Amino acid sequence: MGTDSSSMQQEAQRPRLLLIDDNPEQLRLLVEALRRKSYRISVALDGLQGYARAVSIIPDLIILDVHMPRMDGFALCRRLKANEATAHIPILYLSSDTQVDKRIAGLTCGGVDYILKPYEPEEVVARVEVHLAIAGKAAAQHAQTASAPTGPMDDDSVLVRAAQEELKFHLCNTPQLAEIAAKLSVNERKLSRAFRKILDMTPFEYLRQLRMQEACRLLTETSFSIVDISQEVGFSSAANFSTAFRECMNMSPSDYRHEQRTGMAKDTE
Repeated sequence: MGTDSSSMQQEAQRPRLLLIDDNPEQLRLLVEALRRKSYRISVALDGLQGYARAVSIIPDLIILDVHMPRMDGFALCRRLKANEATAHIPILYLSSDTQVDKRIAGLTCGGVDYILKPYEPEEVVARVEVHLAIAGKAAAQHAQTASAPTGPMDDDSVLVRAAQEELKFHLCNTPQLAEIAAKLSVNERKLSRAFRKILDMTPFEYLRQLRMQEACRLLTETSFSIVDISQEVGFSSAANFSTAFRECMNMSPSDYRHEQRTGMAKDTE
């Protein structure tokens, strides 16, 4: 009985990897190489199934393809990184897409590595070991300061958080709602409903709020000109920015800056 318990404990301690690819036969040699290292392997056949499986089993590392049906690898990565339950999992792309902009996009949206097909299985295994070691150290450091875990996030919360990250990252050149929705493999209507449900505002209202918050920070903390700040927060002209700022804050950007600096000067006296 003790032996069985010990064996089960050892099994649970072995890292679990999730491989997501719509052509799993191409991964046969890699799976064999990973199993020789005693990793536990789970497989999903498309992005949507992969997301559900990742949330269910919380693997230690994910290897995924870029071009997949129902949800591509980039959309999957964005959702996983927006979900508190899976945000810590290292994600490695395994793709035949050699375009530099695709590789950069994969890393920008949260991946830790981008491996081109065809590949040497042993090299992928070596990269897996490196990223598991890095993730293990990060998890140990996080455990010392982490607060109590929160409950699982629903799909709408994940979509909103992922969209928020896209808007923040591209604030000076904001993509259209259709483009953001496409990046998350949903339609505009679903994304708008999620914003209404979670934030009680439209994506446009959230964007306007985000722009004003960033504008206030830049006016307070930097010496950027009004023209520069208007560009940083995505306005086509300083005049449009000043009009929007006045509608939101009931004062001009220049008056806001003066008021903030006068207040800070008094605080230091």
